[in-house]
Amino acid sequence: MAKHVEYEKVGGDYLEHRQLKRGAAGWVLLAGLGVSYVISGDFAGWNFGLAQGGWGGLLIATVLMATMYTCMVFGLAELAAALPVAGAGYGFARRALGPLGGFATGIAILIEYAIAPAAIAVFIGGYVETLGLFGLTNSWPVYLACFAIFVGVHLYGVGEALRLMFVITGIAVVALLAFVIGMIGRFDSAKLFDLAEGDGFLPFGVTGALGALVYAIWFFLAVEGVPLAAEEARDPKRDMPRGIIAAMAVLLLFAATILVFAPGGAGAEALKASDNPLPAAVRAAYGGDNALAQVVNYVGLAGLVASFFSIIFAYSRQLFALSRAGYLPRWLSRTGRRKTPYLALIVPGAIGFLLAAITRDGALLINIAVFGAALSYVLMMVSHIVLRVREPDLERPYRTPGGAVTTGVALVLAVAAVVATFFVDELAAGITAGIVVVALAYFWFYSRHHLVAAAPEEEFAAIAQAERELGG
Repeated sequence: MAKHVEYEKVGGDYLEHRQLKRGAAGWVLLAGLGVSYVISGDFAGWNFGLAQGGWGGLLIATVLMATMYTCMVFGLAELAAALPVAGAGYGFARRALGPLGGFATGIAILIEYAIAPAAIAVFIGGYVETLGLFGLTNSWPVYLACFAIFVGVHLYGVGEALRLMFVITGIAVVALLAFVIGMIGRFDSAKLFDLAEGDGFLPFGVTGALGALVYAIWFFLAVEGVPLAAEEARDPKRDMPRGIIAAMAVLLLFAATILVFAPGGAGAEALKASDNPLPAAVRAAYGGDNALAQVVNYVGLAGLVASFFSIIFAYSRQLFALSRAGYLPRWLSRTGRRKTPYLALIVPGAIGFLLAAITRDGALLINIAVFGAALSYVLMMVSHIVLRVREPDLERPYRTPGGAVTTGVALVLAVAAVVATFFVDELAAGITAGIVVVALAYFWFYSRHHLVAAAPEEEFAAIAQAERELGG
């Protein structure tokens, strides 16, 4: 495929206007970024899996998705240390699968991260209305405030944004810990299986467990975004593996405790349809409102804000990388005086606000994001396996335990997740597929003739291609 693309020469100042701030994040901030991406999924979303598969079905689905994400994180830790570029998944797939595969992976990731903030803004708006804050009866001012404030912080500087993100995430983590401690004494294993429609471990059979896969993903969705900070890390070869693996360890702990103690204290029936399951669990377990429910209720908003805030970072870096290399319009990758990609922050933010304000359908938007994510997982795991086979001598500061076998497990489970998301929401899957088709048409008819060889992801791939040709 590389022979079917064309590169254009750019001026010497092209990359000077497209530089990110180096050394802004160590591994602790990167781990905080990974937790921040995901933490809203601990507060809401996962519980809908109880209605799909019962507690046993959701447990099986969560174990499978925890296995997929853990194996994938080990693979991404290797790729991010070996190829530390802002394009992350696009850069990995570009090296392994060529320009078309790289672009397809980048677009799938961009769909995930550009759509997810719109969905989370809808959830934040609903949360604010439910709490009766500001007397709002329409949430569009909340959507506007979210995008304006948090895009603004990112425009100010990446170091400042990551540190504020770390603080907000820390507040949300304290709320989760308080919730788990408060629910331990109310745990009753019989409550796990109290669904009205059917009792037992698997009330809806294996089919129910498969349907719950989509909701189990919420415990981990977006942790794979950590490598997008590679060009802004202090020492990406060391910090990337440590940061993303530490984040995954924290997320596994939260997933296990919340899955057990929320329905185990309140009952699966009480939580299966709740938009705000943790405060609902406390009220059900204690027989009414109390201080803990209020704390979890208000601080749950911090969890949503943390994920919203961090995913803005993710979409801007993926868009920046694709634009810098010429796959998308180059003007989107310009950086300002503070070395932040201001247009890559503002343009998707404006689109996200409009999507939230027009649709007001958080479930549809998040399912589009999940489908894009699952598609990117398939392509990234294929990339890891291809590079292990084709480039065994590539310098790998960190090596995935189990190698291609580990990422092969993640690949199989990612394919299952793609299938499951299609069956759960055909409309969302169709919209995602349509966006991918339009993007690939843009690549085929325009951008493949106007790529930028000087972009780091393209340089990495070109050097590898030259070495292979020299080697016969």
